[in-house]
Formats: sequence, structure tokens, C-alpha cells
Amino acid sequence: MQGFFKHASFPLTWYFIITKKNCFDEICENPQFIIDGAKRTDICQGELGDCWLLAAIACLTVNEKLLYRVIPPDQSFTDNYAGIFHFQFWRYGEWIDVIVDDRIPTCNNHLVFTKSFRKNEFWSALLEKAYAKLHGSYEALKGGNTLEAMEDFTGGVTEFFDLPEAPKELYSIMRKALERGSLMGCSIDALSATEQETRTDQGLVRGHAYSIIGLAECDGVEKDTTIRLIRLRNPWGWVLWKGPWSANSTEWSTISIADKDNLIKQTVQESEFWMSFADFTRNFTKLEMCNLTPDALGCDERQSWTVSVNEGRWVRGSSAGGCRNFPQTFWTNPQYRLQLYEDDDDPEDGQAACTVVVALMQKGRRMQRHQGAKFLTIGFSIYEVLMCGQNQHLQKDFFLYTASKAKCKTYINLREVTERVHLPQGEYAIIPTTFEPHQDGEFILRVFSEKKMIRKEVETVTAFAEPVSRDQSYRVVPFPPDNEMKTEGFSLETCRSMIALMDVSFHFTDGTGKLNLQEFKHLWKKIKEWQLIFRRYDENKTGCVSSFEMRNAVNDAGFHLNKQLYDIIAMRYADEHLNIDFDSYICCFVRLEGMFRAFNAFDKDGDGIIKLNVLEVNS
Repeated sequence: MQGFFKHASFPLTWYFIITKKNCFDEICENPQFIIDGAKRTDICQGELGDCWLLAAIACLTVNEKLLYRVIPPDQSFTDNYAGIFHFQFWRYGEWIDVIVDDRIPTCNNHLVFTKSFRKNEFWSALLEKAYAKLHGSYEALKGGNTLEAMEDFTGGVTEFFDLPEAPKELYSIMRKALERGSLMGCSIDALSATEQETRTDQGLVRGHAYSIIGLAECDGVEKDTTIRLIRLRNPWGWVLWKGPWSANSTEWSTISIADKDNLIKQTVQESEFWMSFADFTRNFTKLEMCNLTPDALGCDERQSWTVSVNEGRWVRGSSAGGCRNFPQTFWTNPQYRLQLYEDDDDPEDGQAACTVVVALMQKGRRMQRHQGAKFLTIGFSIYEVLMCGQNQHLQKDFFLYTASKAKCKTYINLREVTERVHLPQGEYAIIPTTFEPHQDGEFILRVFSEKKMIRKEVETVTAFAEPVSRDQSYRVVPFPPDNEMKTEGFSLETCRSMIALMDVSFHFTDGTGKLNLQEFKHLWKKIKEWQLIFRRYDENKTGCVSSFEMRNAVNDAGFHLNKQLYDIIAMRYADEHLNIDFDSYICCFVRLEGMFRAFNAFDKDGDGIIKLNVLEVNS
């Protein structure tokens, strides 16, 4: 193993100290970054199972503009060489620069992972290393989806087709996508682990990613016949299609010699092959497409789109409510409002509608793979909201009695799920969810519309209560035992919170740890009010309320918080069963009361903005 990691065993910061020369001089003569341009032949898979990544890189080389967005030009092993290279990737809404040194894993002076067919060319190996750094390790790249890499290379919008159920106009969709620079890949499902990377009788590999390089339509030798062909690339090389239209097959005699020469001239014989489009749809099961912009592929003209980006998260016990199969918690998921008020210029089927592409992406799961994280099964639903302009979190009853207007076709455990929908003008709520409830995760929700739209995240914050005056002092005593609520009184922590936070509310700073009569009466009145709310949501008389119901309980008490605070409450006060007992419930409400009162005391102008000096912050 020492030889295996010969060129990748030191931390990045050490290289600038110990490296005196070009590290690739150790394994070849005259190392070059790119020779005669970056080509598909420069991408040969090594020992790492990242064919999905290499298929995306192969697609990238077809579009030079995209390629040099990811691989900035003017890098070399000679001019101004400093032992580092940099690459750019789209990452959750922004382009980031990833810098790597020139140490590459080798064994016996041969590259272990991706390599070029030229021994002294290294752009593909360094690009793979930068992408591995982006995700935390080479190991994180083992097994994946071509769409992920395509999206990271372009910032585009992905679409997914099940080929057995593909639309009739699929060839036209793919042709127009290629014309617009879209990246495409395909694969054959492996139905079991034992089928993974096994070959069909005609030489195709199951569970393996192929790049789609081009399409062609040729006139057949026979009159009035048109032949549709597709050109694919296997990152392995040499393991190619053996069926009709493979090299030296008899089908080539059915088209003109000129067409044959032209198509063969385009083909890299070592790794690419042609097959009929009909054979393609019969043999492959998945088509993955990454559009540089979410242009309507049914139209010939390029269109401009309005784009919004929202970041959020699902928090166990608060905002991870699961799909519609879980009506008691579904309503607690994050909600995003969308207003559509202008129809498309050229609607499909002549019916006026607004075209919207919704893309829900989960964040950071591949990087967390070494910690046991897997992709969550995610999806979304879209509901029409008739109460336009009211930016309030939709409650449980709304979803119990309202059907969705649109939704993703299926929940799936991919990094991103995307759906193109057509909606009439109006206001809508988009609900991104995991399939199962109680699953923590972060996500980014992108919404594309052909026309202008207004989007907003549902969250509000309002103040609470007016302060009261102070005369006499009394100590807070434990709450009387309540058998029905299964409590023996408040804990010492809760009692201390009552005194401390009520003191802060009234600027009581004499350090006696006491409350005056008016303060005590006010606090006790509040506790009794909060107790009634608790009973309302403790339907089973267990002495606890669900952390999901805490949102409603907090609202009923007059506190309207943003979603981050609801999440924090669930994480701080809920137990392992996602329940909050009466003591924790009261402790939470007392602290909310104190915080709102303290804020109001400093908000002299009533404009919802306060300025604090260091002493006031520490007080």
C-alpha cells in the first residue's frame, strides 16, 4: 500500500515546502497538462468505480466553452508553474474554485485512477482529483449518477427519462438538446448486485454509465427509408456494442458510402460505437440529460427564464414531516410560495399556462458517505393557495382537504429530483419533503419559470406582550403536582429560567433572584394559559406533546417565529421519541417570553430593530 499512495500521502500544505520539482517528472518525461486540446480519448477509467463521472467528462469535451469553464486555460507544467492546478465547479448555486497539487496516486509509476491514452498527459487525472477533493475523498466517487457530475460541471437543470416509458418524440427531444449543448448519458439497470458490470450478449455493460456523443439521420439505400442512429461512448474503451451498426456489421451497406465514411470519421474506434435508435431504446433503461438552461425542448427557439434559488433543511421533530402518506406531520415541512401571473408566449396544445421547472437537490450527502450517510428519498408537491397574499404557514387541515395541483412523478434516492409542470396563473405553495418523516437533511430548491414570478419563503416573526411594573418581591415556587398531566412540578432548571428571564424582562438587576408580586402574578397567569394550550395538544393524556405540534402550540400562545427557531426548539426540547414533556414545554415558553420582552424593552422606536453595546449584550 505504500507504493500505491506514493504520490498522495502528504497533506496539501506540505507540498509547497518539500516539492522542489515537477512531481510528474518521476513517472514520465516531458509531462503536459493538455496535448492538442482536451479530447474524449484522454479519459480512460482506472481502478476507481467512477464511470459516471468519466461519462460526464466525456460529454463535457464535446463543448469547448463548457470545458474551459471547468478547466481554466493557460495552465501548464512549465510557464509560471507552482505545483498546483485549479478547476471550477458549480456547487449549490455558486461557482467555486478547487485547487489541487500535482500529487497523483500511482503504483509502480503508473496512474491508478483516471488516465489519458498518452502517458504524459494529465488534465483528466487532475480534474478527477479536484472533483474528489470537492466531495471529500476518492472513495466518495465510487458509484454515482452521471447527472450529478453534469450538473456540477454546468450548473444546468437535470432531467431523467425511463426509456421503456419514454415519450414518442424522444429522438426530437434529444436532437434539440444536443444542438443546445446539453449533456446526456445513459445506462442499463442492474437488477441485482450480481448483475453489476456484467455484459449482455451484445456487449453492453449493465450498471455502467455511457456518454451520448451524437445523433444522425441517414437516407437508406432503399427508396423512402430514413435510418436514425445514435453514437455512444464507453469510458472503459474496447468493450463495445456487437449488434447491428457495430464496426464491420452488414447494416453499413444500407446507407450511402458518403454517409458511412462521414459517420465512421466522427467515431473514436477504441471507445465509441453507433447503434440504431430503436436498439438504443430497447437495450438501455435510463436516459440522463442536463440542460444548460431549462429551455422547452419542444420549441425551436431559445427562451429566457426567471430563476429563484432557496436553501432550506429538514429537521427531525420540527420540519421533517415526510410525504403525504404521513398527514399528521406533512404540514410541518418547509413551504415556499410562488406567484405566477403571466402565461407562456407559446403554450403547448394551445392552452394558456405557465411553464415551471422545479428542481429539488439534497446537499452534502456524498461528502458524508464515510459517516454512513446515504441519499435520502426526496420529492415535492405543489398546491394552489386561494388565500393570495397571506404569507402564513399552511396548517394540517389545508392538506387534509386539498389535493395537490402538481407533484414529482416519483420519490427517488438521487441527489436531485426535477419536474417540468404547466400551471395556470395564481399563487402556489411548493412543499419539498423526504419520503419518510424524521430524517435530517439540507436541500436547495430551484424554481425556473418562462415568465416573471414572485417567490417567498413562508416565515414570520412578531413581538409579544407588554412589560408590567414591579413592587414587592416573591420567590417562584414549584408548580403544584398534577396527576392528570403526569408532572410532579417544575425542575430546578425551569424555575431558574423563570426567575432569570423574568428579571431580564423587567431589567431587574439587584441579584436577589426574586420576583415582585406583579411579576409573579403575571408569570403565574401565563403558566396557567400555557397549561390550557398544552392540554389541547396532549390529546392522549400522556403528559407530552409532539414536537411537530409545538409549532401550533407556540402560535396559540402568541409567539410567531421563523422556521429556524422552530427547528431549534425541536432539537433543544424534544426527547428521543420526539415528544416534549410539560416541564420542558414551560421552560421553552418562559424563555420565549423573556426574549420577546427583552427585545421590546430595547426597541425604543418600535421599528423592530435594536442596537446593543457590549455591556448591554452581556447584561
